[in-house]
Amino acid sequence: MSVIVIVKVGADKAAFEKVVAERGDEMKAISARGKAAGAIHHRFGLGADGTVVVLDEWNSAEAFTKFFGDPEIAAIMQDSGAKGPPEVLIVEAIETSDQF
Repeated sequence: MSVIVIVKVGADKAAFEKVVAERGDEMKAISARGKAAGAIHHRFGLGADGTVVVLDEWNSAEAFTKFFGDPEIAAIMQDSGAKGPPEVLIVEAIETSDQF
């Protein structure tokens, strides 16, 4: 059974957008390592206040936790103006008749 992972962190909106615009190759490399480690889906959201939300699906909580400890992820978060530690919520994914 897979897990849904929601990561939320306050960030500097301009700094985050700059990292996305200028470091796409680095982000793609991290994404590829995530896929190899068990990531199934990955998506970012950005609030008007700079809040960054990551929505992921992973094959296990352990695989995500191990991957999220990568120092390169921490460095990108810092460069994106992260304000404090991220909030992480991991829940079991369930199949429902209305999903799409």
